Amino acid sequence: MVDFEEQETNIEETEDIVMEELDEDDEKLPFAKAEVVRLMKENLDDDKMIRERVKVEMNKFLGEVLKNVCKQLNEYPYTTIEYEMLKESTYPYTNIERINQEKERILLHLEAIKADCNALAMDVKKTLKLKDVVEEDDFTISLVADDEEE
Repeated sequence: MVDFEEQETNIEETEDIVMEELDEDDEKLPFAKAEVVRLMKENLDDDKMIRERVKVEMNKFLGEVLKNVCKQLNEYPYTTIEYEMLKESTYPYTNIERINQEKERILLHLEAIKADCNALAMDVKKTLKLKDVVEEDDFTISLVADDEEE
């Protein structure tokens, strides 16, 4: 049977290992973790608790966003980065709601076009029959009737 002191020592050792791993992760993070956590807490409800992994992953995510914006800024042929360039490069991140609304509008429009195409296809099938069993039957019956009359 494991006594209480031994269990407590095991827990402390595990916490030390976890803290060492977190310290190593801190070195790899692009931003000061405290600042990212402060900003998260500012924008989350007061009753929310943030797990350590979320803090680290948010930091990494923000670093990736920065890298992507910088890649786009590098595509400009100029040596000086102007504010307008930054605005254009950050557009996907700052206007996500507008982009999603535009996506929904386009999808609805495509659905309407698809419905129009289906309606036109049905009209074509009804009015421009190339080979229709009913028409063939009518034609055959009229030929038989014409033969009988002769």
